Parts: sequence; structure tokens; C-alpha cells
Amino acid sequence: MKKFRLVDNTLGWLAFLIAAFVYCSTIEPTASFWDCPEFITIGDKLEIGHPPGAPFFALTANLFSHFASDASQVARMVNTMSALLSATCIMFLFWTISHLARKLIVRDGEDISMGKLIAIEGAAMVGALIYTFSDTFWFSAVEGEVYAYSSAFTAVVFWLILKWEDNADKPHADRWLVLIAYMTGLSIGVHLLNLLCIPAIVLVYYYKRVPNADLKGSLVALAISIVLVAAVLWGVVPGIITVGGFFELLFTNTLGMPFNTGTILYILLLIGSFIWAIAETYKDSNLRRQNIAFLIAFALIGIPFVGYGWSAFIVGVVILTVFYFVLNMKRGKELLVSARMKNTALLCMLMMIIGYASYAEIVIRSTANPPMDQNSPEDIFTLGSYLARDQYEDSPKLYGQAYTSQPKVAEDGRHYEIKKGKPVYERKEKASPNEPDAYFLVRNKTSQVFEQNMFFPRMWDNAHAQDYEQIMGGIEGHDVDGVKMPTQMENMRFFLSYQCNFMYWRYFLWNFAGRQNDLQSFGEPEHGNWITGISFIDNMLYGDQDLLPDELKANKGHNVFYCLPLLLGLFGLFWQAWRGRRGIQQFWVVFFLFFMTGLAIVIYLNQTPGQPRERDYSYAGSFYAYAIWCGLGVLAIYDWLKKLKLSGTTAAAIASAASIIVPIQMASQTWDDHDRSNRYTCRDFGQNYLNSMQEKGNPIVFTNGDNDTFPLWYNQDVEGVRTDTRVCNLSYLQTDWYIDQMRRPAYTSPSVPIRWNRLDYISGTNEYIPIEPNLKQQVQEMYKENPEQARKQFGEDPFELKNVLKYWVRAKDPQFHRIPTDTLYMTIDKAAVRRSGMMMPADSIPDRMVISLAGKEGLLKNDIMMLEMIANCNWTRPLYVAVTVGSDNFMNLGDNFIQEGLLNRITPFNTRKGGSFDSEKTYNVMMNKFRWGGVATKGVYLDETVIRMCYTHRREMAQLAMNLILEGKKDKALKVLEKAEKVLPTYNIPLSFSYVKGGPIMADAYYMLGKKAKAEAMYNEMWKTSAQYIRYYLNLSERLFNISMSSCAMHLQILYQYIDANKQNNPRWAEAHNAEFMGMLKAYEARGGKMQ
Repeated sequence: MKKFRLVDNTLGWLAFLIAAFVYCSTIEPTASFWDCPEFITIGDKLEIGHPPGAPFFALTANLFSHFASDASQVARMVNTMSALLSATCIMFLFWTISHLARKLIVRDGEDISMGKLIAIEGAAMVGALIYTFSDTFWFSAVEGEVYAYSSAFTAVVFWLILKWEDNADKPHADRWLVLIAYMTGLSIGVHLLNLLCIPAIVLVYYYKRVPNADLKGSLVALAISIVLVAAVLWGVVPGIITVGGFFELLFTNTLGMPFNTGTILYILLLIGSFIWAIAETYKDSNLRRQNIAFLIAFALIGIPFVGYGWSAFIVGVVILTVFYFVLNMKRGKELLVSARMKNTALLCMLMMIIGYASYAEIVIRSTANPPMDQNSPEDIFTLGSYLARDQYEDSPKLYGQAYTSQPKVAEDGRHYEIKKGKPVYERKEKASPNEPDAYFLVRNKTSQVFEQNMFFPRMWDNAHAQDYEQIMGGIEGHDVDGVKMPTQMENMRFFLSYQCNFMYWRYFLWNFAGRQNDLQSFGEPEHGNWITGISFIDNMLYGDQDLLPDELKANKGHNVFYCLPLLLGLFGLFWQAWRGRRGIQQFWVVFFLFFMTGLAIVIYLNQTPGQPRERDYSYAGSFYAYAIWCGLGVLAIYDWLKKLKLSGTTAAAIASAASIIVPIQMASQTWDDHDRSNRYTCRDFGQNYLNSMQEKGNPIVFTNGDNDTFPLWYNQDVEGVRTDTRVCNLSYLQTDWYIDQMRRPAYTSPSVPIRWNRLDYISGTNEYIPIEPNLKQQVQEMYKENPEQARKQFGEDPFELKNVLKYWVRAKDPQFHRIPTDTLYMTIDKAAVRRSGMMMPADSIPDRMVISLAGKEGLLKNDIMMLEMIANCNWTRPLYVAVTVGSDNFMNLGDNFIQEGLLNRITPFNTRKGGSFDSEKTYNVMMNKFRWGGVATKGVYLDETVIRMCYTHRREMAQLAMNLILEGKKDKALKVLEKAEKVLPTYNIPLSFSYVKGGPIMADAYYMLGKKAKAEAMYNEMWKTSAQYIRYYLNLSERLFNISMSSCAMHLQILYQYIDANKQNNPRWAEAHNAEFMGMLKAYEARGGKMQ
């Protein structure tokens, strides 16, 4: 056994070193897109990220950030942390497989032969390396995100329960269970996914403690495990907040003590109760006192108090009473729950709380008001809201509305019925410094009540009604109270076909069969599907793959594994299940790890169609479990070879050598699309946004999404770039905590010009202001009839922006709490405009700025705050909107935009008729200040998100060239086009086919510059791409063609636009290509297609 331990430990560390080398060689040297810049920022500066936070991740990331030689290396260090944690996961996966394999082929007390040693270690190495080179896990391993950390916790915790299994009969074996609880508590401070290991852990415990385990007992154990998951997820996590909140209200509101006094006393009482209870159960001298101590500790942790208010108290009392009787029950002469069991349970709960206590970092840092302080969780109530992710929409799970359900009308017939939920408390704003601290009830959480409901609703969101209909090919439904509701059969079809198949099994097969490409799929046959690499199968599933466009064939995300990992896993799965009692018990343990971290998440999330990105990273734990079966597949082959009369050593060597080819083949496929080692796009493109702003005046830029916000925050907070500017996220600007942050200075940027009293924008106040233009005439008549009274009540000009904000929007009288016009005006300080540095699109400056609200029924709080800043900035503090912000997010201010770089500057001019592009400033920043993220490096991997950002840059450069040509600056225009081709080369970023991606605009610019051959070559390349798409679509089966019909029509429309664009610039080219176009159009129409 000692020899086995030595070999096993050595090879486990070898697996760690292989994985560490792979991941550290391929990490992104800076931040990646999506949430990574945010997580790196919270690690470097210990700021507060989005709910529910990741404090333990932040603390360890902060430790790694101290090894950075300068600020630009902080991201590399945090990414290295992810790489090393991922390698740790691989090491523990190796040891997990070797443990399970040993238990299946080595009898207790038997010496391990050389053949079995080779087979066990070969199985462990193959399984570990298959997971190492799998698509999803590798993606998370090389960026600063929580999923690599979460996977490491999953691997360690699962290995620990197997370690306990080995030592369960020894004294003090329960320490392994206590350690598992501590690791689980710590993992909550990274991600909640690790809690899904609990069912597998409970099964291991049950099978070890009950040698004659049966199906009934297994089901009971599983039921207990689900209760334990619920107890932690909906008991410990919110329970501490519930009980702590009671103490906080008691000591602050009732006893008049300062904020957080009750919370501190509660924590001390909680720790004291656990120490007392642990001491009592350890001494085991007085059963009554022991049980009382246990129940007090159990009550203070909050698990029994389900719900809120008096109902929670009553439920808690009932549960505690039941527990008291259970604790006193006996089986024969022995207690049903022994003192040792209670002691172990208390130690586990205490260690979980200690691990969970990393959330203290969130509260401590939030009170310091860091630049990023999302939700501002400064006390136990705001922390509770933060942990509960209250800002995110919740979905029905087991019972609720369908997407066609109608809101239930209240009894008065005038309002919709709303279900009242948990109360929301906030700190009361003090009228004077001497006023005592207090909390007030802001509101109760509410939820809409619906007339029609169904069990297990999967199609539930009315915002995605069209998507549901499209995915299902139409929904017949059945009538319920005059409303068409989907049938239960249709509901289950959607669950199986979309949520299970498309949103889980597709991801699973990416990792163990092969991946078509890295483009996000919405169900079309050419993007993001799983493939095998076996032609006849892939062609049957998605059409002739040889006809795919060259840009898809060249996609680095195209990985083929020929289903080898899948088959190896199936061999291992069935071999394990048929390996006697121990085998089937192991199978159920691994299966429930696989299920809980995969399909159980699918059921819980209840995802809607049209997700903003692929979600495979959520299911990495499930793929981890399958990798165990892949490893055991080596033993299946070994067992089969032995039956062919080969010696054990020979069979093990052949099985291991043959199987190790699988991860090697996977590595050959996945390396190129996971190697980010020379990519700096997220950092550089974030800087491009910041450097598009004017250097003077402390500018403000409005952003909206993850990828035009987080990279900017990262650059400012971590690398110190343009800290004189302020990045303001419009989706956050509708919350009081974010407005508070914007009103505070940050680095060298002064506060934003919002001058409202906090009581005017606190949660629940001025959330929505209706626009009622029909009041305009009444107001004008009032000014005619009684001008003095009117001016006193509504200001000199009733439709002046500042007056509307002051006298209408912030009015306390409900009858004036509206906007009485759809056209606002703002008197312009002409001297300030001249000093501002903005381009003057006209010779004269108008007296007033016109802000149109036409088409708007009302304004949200973020719109109002935007108008407040416009009213107060006086043009000397520039205001910008990122070009990537959708037009529905900035009212009708597009009429006033002048583009500078990647930003649109808000100006007092109406620029719709011309003068909306500052070519001089844009030329300067794009040619001299922009950085390009290494995208010109040959062979660099650019995933879909990066490519999309590259296309944004190409389009804006093409637009700049066009504007320079129109201004007669052709030399500069040519330099811009040449620069675009140099920094955004077509060998890494194909020209593609869309005007949105900039290629056609560049070609037209070359025509206008007299570079006919260059333009024609670009049009030829783009024509070829669209023509290849069309030919692929036209060769699809009837079912797939119907799915792709709109895409085919789009490409035909693009070809028509190309012909139309060339009729003047290159009529010969247009005429030559028209015949080809007409042929494809006829073929399209022959298959039933119609052009709109």
C-alpha cells in the first residue's frame, strides 16, 4: 500500500504540473471580457462586485495581486490564480479516480499487483487529462473568474468525503466531515455551486455507515441530502440575516443604539451559543441541558425560521419543538441522535459559519465607500438583499405562470393583485446630526399574481413569447379562462428540447464529442452545435459540412474528438454500474454529482431563450463527474483485455497507452482556441473608450452593458487609466445606491452633477415619471391667465428642463408628479459651449437646446438622472454615450450627438441634418491613442466576443474614413483605411458581410479614393462569403432550410446591396455578379423562400 501511495501521490502532482503548465502557458495576460474585469478589480482593490458577491475569491485574488510587479500585471496574477486552482482541481480529480478505481479492482487487504497499479494510475491520468483539455473547463481556467475556484472546491470536497470513507472506522474520523463543512462555508464566498456536492457526500456517508444499504435507504438518504442543500441555501445563508436583522431592529429602533450594534451582539451570542453547545455535547453529562444548548445554537443560525414575520416565528417554534422530541427519542436503550452526532453537527455548522464569515469583508469594505460598491451592503439588511440577489428577476420553479398568463385583477377591479413579501428595511435619512440612528420600512418585496398557472412552468416569460413560438414551431395550447395556455405536453417538449437538449446536452457534447465552432448558437445549423468529426453523422445532423463558408471552416473553435471521450465515459459508466454492490453504490454517488451539477441546475434556472452568451460554464461540475467515468473507462478496457487472456500488466499497459491517446487528441484540437497568451483586447479596447473622451473637464461617459462598462472600470481602478473621468452605467443609475456612488468623488474625478436631496431618489421614490403632453396647453393657458402665479408655481419657463425637474418631477403633490410636455428646453450658456472644446456643427449657437421626448410614455429614474446631469453640467463637463449603447437607453438624445472616437458626445445642437461627426478628434484618438490588443499577431485566438469588438472598431474607422472623404481630406482617409487593415488584419478578422461590421463601408471608401482594384478585391471576398452561406442553406434538408430561411434571405439581401452599391462605382462588377445573384434567388424561391 505504501508503494501505491507513493506512486499515486507522485502521479497526482504530475497531473497538477501538466495542467499548471498548460493553463499558465495559455492564460490571458490581462482581463477578459464579461465579468472578469469586475472580478479582477474587486480582488485588487477589495471593492464590491455584483450580487451575491465573491468575498473569498476577492481576498485570495488580493493576495495574488501583491505579487504583481506593476499595475499592468495584476490581471496576470489573478488569472494565474485561476490557472493554479484549476490545476489543483485536476490533481484532486486524479486522486478521486484512483480512489474509486482502487476500491473496484482491489479487494480489501489485498496487495496491489503491478498490473492493477498501472490500470488504476492510467485510469486516473486519462480521466484527469480529459478534463484538463475539455473545452468548458479550460476556458474558465485561463481567466480571472469564480468558476475555476468553484471547480477546485468541488474537487477538494468530493475527494475529502472519499478520504473520510477510507478513515471512517478510525478514531476522530469525523474531523474530515468538519473539514468538509468548513470548505463548504468557504466555497459560499466564491460560488454556491459547491453546495450541489452534498447529495453525493450524503450517499458516500450512507453507504459507508450502512453496509447492507438498499434502494429504500438510498432514497431516504437522497431526500435528507436535498433537505441539507435547502437548509444551507435557504436556511443558513438567509437565516443568519433573518435572526441578525431581528437583533439589529431591536437594538437600533427599540433601544436607540447605533447602527450595527445588534448585529455585533448577535454574532457574539451566536458564537457563544455554539461554544456552549459543543462543550455540552462533548461532556455529555446532562441530556436536557445538552439538547437545550443544541436547539439554541440551531435557532440562532436561523435555519428553522422559514419565511418572514410572525409566520416565520411560528414555523421556527414548531420545527424546534419537533427537533426537541427527536433529540430525546431512543432506539432501544440508545438515543436516536447520540451526543457525538450532535457534537459533529455543531462543529460542522460552526465551521460552515466561520467559512461563510468571509462575507464580513463585503460589509467592511462597503462601509469604506470604494469606487465600485454595488448595492452598498453596509448593514445586515442591505447584505441580506445583496445575498438574495433581489435586483435580478426570479423565475417560477414548480408552480407558476406561463408566458400567456394574465395578471390577476384585485377585488376593487381597478388594480392588479400583488402578493406582499418580505419587508425591506433601510437606514433612515437623518434630518439633523443629533437624530438617533434608525431603520425604516421602505416597502415589502412584491410579486405579480396571475390568473392562470400551471405545474412546472418552463415557458413563463411573456417577453420571450415570440421565441417560445418559434422554437416550438407554433404552440396550439388549450383554453383556460379565455387565455391560450401551453399544454403540459408542450411545456415538457420545450423543457426537453430547449432547456435540456440545447442548453445542457449540447454543452456536454462540446466537451466529449466535438464542437462545430465558437459562435453563439440560437438554434441554427451552422453555429455552435456539437459535432463528432464523423462526416456522415455531422452531415445528417447539420447539412453538408464541406459546404460551410470558409470563415466557419477556419474557426479555431472547430474541435473534433470523434466521440472518443464520450465513448470512454460510457464504457466507464456501465462498467462501474455492473461491478457488484460496491460498483453500483459508486455509480449512484457519481451519478448524483453529475445530475446535481448539471440537469438539476437546468431545472432550477428555468432559462429563457436568447441568452446573451453561452452558459456552459455553469455546468463544469457535471463535466467533472463525467470525466471520472472517462477515467474508469480505462478499467473497462483493461477488464475486457484480461478476458482475452492477456496478463494483467500487459492489459493495463495496452489499455492505458491506448486511452491516453484520447486526451492527447483533445489537446491537439483545443489548444488553439484556448490559448489567449498574446491577447490584450479587453484592456486595450477599454482604454480606447476612455481615451475617446476629452482630456479636460473631467468627462462623464454613459455605458450600459458588461463589455462597455467592466473593462473601463478595470482600467481606471486597477491600471489607473483616465481616473479623471467617470464611467456611469445607465442600468445601475436607476438605483439609489449607485446614485450615491456617483455623487461621491472617485480618484481625481469630482462627483457627478446630481443635486437632488437623497430623499428624492431613495428606493421607491421617483422610479417612474409619466409624460402627459396633453397638459401642455393647460399650462400655457395658465401662464396667459395668471402669469405671476404661474411663474411662482412652475418657474419662469414651465418647459425649461431645470424647472420641470424641480417643480414637476420632484413635486410632492401627486397631481404635479409628471412631465407636462413631450418637448423640453434648456437655455444655452453660449460662452460655456465655446469653452467646452466640442465641435461646432453650425456657425451659430442656438439659444435653447431642444430635448424631444416624443414617443415616450414616461421616464425611468436613470433617464431623469441623465437629464439632471445635462441640466447641471453647463457643457464644460463633457457628457458622452458609448457607441455600443442601444438607442432605447438614451431617450431621443441621438438628435444631439457628435461622435468622438468610440463615444457620442451630448451637445446642445441638433445634429440630425449634419455635423454629427468630429473627424479631427476621432482621427487623432484612433491614429495616435488607440491600442489594438495584439489582434494583428498572426495566429492569435480571437473568440466571438473579441471579434465583435474588433468589428466595432473596424466600423468606426471606416465611418471616420468616409467622413474625412466627405470633408475632402482624402490623404487622411487613406491613412485611416491603411491603419485599419494593419491593426485589424483580415487574416485574423475576416471582412465578413455586414455593414455593421465595417467591411462594405471600407470598400466604398476605397472606391471614393480611386482605389478601384482594392475595393473590388474586398467586394469579391465579401461576395464569396455570403454566396457560400447561401449555397450551404440551399443544400439543407427541408427542416433545416426552414430554420435557416431568414438567414438565407438576409444574405441574398446583402448581395443585392453589394450589386446596388457597385452600379455606380463598378458597373462591370455589378453586371457580372447580377446573373449569379438571380440564379441563387430563383433557387431560394423554388424552395419556398420569399424576399420581403
